Amino acid sequence: MPLPKPPTKRASRLDSDAYATTLTPSKRPAGATRGASASSPALPTPALLDPPTPVSQAVAASHAPVTQAPRTKTEPEARSGGSPSLALVAPATSGAPSRKSAPAKTRARKPAGDPKLFVLDTNVLMHDPMSLFRFEEHDIYLPMITLEELDGHKKGMTEVARNVRQVSRELDALAASLKSSSIEEMGKGLPLAETGHREAGGKLFFQTSLIDTPLPQGLPQGKADNQILGVVQALKQQQPGREVVLVSKDINMRIKARALGLPAEDYRNDKTLEDSDLLYTGVQQLPPDFWERHGKTMESWNQGGTTFYRISGPLVPTLLVNQLVYLEAPGAAPLYAKVQEITGKTAVLRTLKDYGHQKHSVWGVTARNREQNFALNLLMDPDCDFVTLTGSAGTGKTLMTLAAGLSQVLDERRYSEIIVTRVTVPVGEDIGFLPGTEEEKMGPWMGALDDNLEVLARGDSTAGEWGRAATNDLVRSKIKIKSLNFMRGRTFLNKYVIIDEAQNLTPKQMKTLITRAGPGTKIVCLGNLAQIDTPYLTEGSSGLTFAVDKFKGWAHSGHVTLARGERSRLADFASEVL
Repeated sequence: MPLPKPPTKRASRLDSDAYATTLTPSKRPAGATRGASASSPALPTPALLDPPTPVSQAVAASHAPVTQAPRTKTEPEARSGGSPSLALVAPATSGAPSRKSAPAKTRARKPAGDPKLFVLDTNVLMHDPMSLFRFEEHDIYLPMITLEELDGHKKGMTEVARNVRQVSRELDALAASLKSSSIEEMGKGLPLAETGHREAGGKLFFQTSLIDTPLPQGLPQGKADNQILGVVQALKQQQPGREVVLVSKDINMRIKARALGLPAEDYRNDKTLEDSDLLYTGVQQLPPDFWERHGKTMESWNQGGTTFYRISGPLVPTLLVNQLVYLEAPGAAPLYAKVQEITGKTAVLRTLKDYGHQKHSVWGVTARNREQNFALNLLMDPDCDFVTLTGSAGTGKTLMTLAAGLSQVLDERRYSEIIVTRVTVPVGEDIGFLPGTEEEKMGPWMGALDDNLEVLARGDSTAGEWGRAATNDLVRSKIKIKSLNFMRGRTFLNKYVIIDEAQNLTPKQMKTLITRAGPGTKIVCLGNLAQIDTPYLTEGSSGLTFAVDKFKGWAHSGHVTLARGERSRLADFASEVL
């Protein structure tokens, strides 16, 4: 609030026009003007010098409700867990002048009534043990039957059992943060931020009393899902002014809830992207007027047979480090480059090596399209520690990765050996236990590896049968097949690690594998997001999608989405029409 101009003469009276300028409303938030001291420090001085004028009487009347005791009296009640409605109603009883200050009070108290009450199904906690802390300022309600189901799944060494045990530890830590274990204390709710999760601003409520709400006759009363539905229905009746939502990963559970008129949602926090079409492709096409718009300010130089371009302009904010760009214009030489670095408003582009030419073939493999050329540039780049390749069947992901690995292990001696692993999720019925050692058990799962090794070994036609047999033995001696089940605690030193069928990995499994990398190790993840066989995984929640989204823009990682199949015309047509 601006202060009036000071008097020009000693003991002179303040002009009423200058005093009226103090009525200008302040730009500060409503919460800053709750007390009288925040808005009227300059008023007592002129009030002592001059008797109240009509203008000063209006000022005093407008400020009188601000200094009323009832406003400050209701705030401790709201902070101590009292009813928010009481804090809203109390100022309204102080007379007509308080109508101006009531909207500011309502706006300040609005967040207290906004938080929803989410009732969690058991499968949400089994899927993500940290889901308790993923609902921001909203409150969580756990029915007693949910705790019973958690207790029945805590034994074993499966991923579900580990998640259940972690949930139990989190719940125990939250319960231990209370001063007492009385029913009254539990009824007030457990602050979720007490265990260090500051992002969770809500409270956790347990079912501490029997809720007997009749459900339709067609629903069996003893089933756990129906008991949870009964709890949601009772909470909706007990708290009509609050939004109560059931969160479940079970589609049928959500259908039954909506049939009963109860709001239900899927647990979406585990999804990196809502739509797989928004996934980072790693490739960007330059605008047709790229040379005209950036030619005047562009710098270019040649180093080691590679051309570099430094550009600036509106295109730079749309680029990411290690993103692959191209410009194909009729009648002009195409440009294929990679974003080397981004500094402020400038970016450096580095031209790529043409692996489509036979003289630049990698272990006899040449790129057949633009995306394959981009992929081979990333696979052969020693500064790229983490590469992800996605694409439909027949795009050459495994073949190019294996060829690049053999070239860098046997020819360049950059890595000591190749380690191949994948998720053992069957497409159909499981055939049972497999005999032999770890590598022999993984053999049937590595049919794609054998097929690609056969193609690579057949490429050398001048070596003869004995030479191809010796090469095949040498190649297999440098490839180790490992199971995912025994990766915990390992460290790979100077290895070339291939994770095949990575779309079937959960984000937690993906983190476990990537953190195994030691000095000098390169990890390549391959997968087709349209072929997910793991239950409860979707294109948005897959570990491969998680890795692609989190690593984009890092200076030592790269990603390419292969769009064109090169397996055969039959496979290409089948992938389009089936």
